[in-house]
Amino acid sequence: MRIIYYSAHKKENVSAEYVSLRELFAQSDVVSLHSPLKADNVKFVNATLLKLMKPSAFIINTSRGQLIDENDLAFALNNNVIAGAGLDVLSTEPPGENNPLLTAKNCVITPHTAWMAKEARQRVLETTAKNIQAFVDGKPVNVVNA
Repeated sequence: MRIIYYSAHKKENVSAEYVSLRELFAQSDVVSLHSPLKADNVKFVNATLLKLMKPSAFIINTSRGQLIDENDLAFALNNNVIAGAGLDVLSTEPPGENNPLLTAKNCVITPHTAWMAKEARQRVLETTAKNIQAFVDGKPVNVVNA
C-alpha cells in the first residue's frame, strides 16, 4: 500500500509521502481525517475537494464533524461522485432529523465511538476502579476541582 498524507506542517521521518491537499484527495482510495477543528478548516472538505476524488474512493472521519460540508458530502454520495463514507462524528450530535447524511447512499454513521476498542474500554474500567479505591482509601487521585 502506498501511504500519502497532507498536513499544514510537513512531518520529518515519517514512512509516508507528503503531498498537497488537492493531490491527497485526487490520488487516495481512502481519505481519513485526523485534524483538530480550527477557524480556518471548518467545512474544508467540500464539493471542490470531493469532486477531485476517485468515484471508487471513500472518506472516513473520526476527528471533527465540522470539517466536512455535510450537504456537499451527501450530494457526492447520492450522485456517485465518491463510493462511500464512514463517519464517527457529525457537525451536530445527536444529528437533527434533517441532516442529509442520515439518508445518503453508502454512508455509515457510528455514534462517536471510534475510540472504543476493547483495550480502551478496559483501561477506562481499570482507571475508574483504581480511582474509586484511592478515594475509599482517603487518597483521591485525578481530582478535578481540588
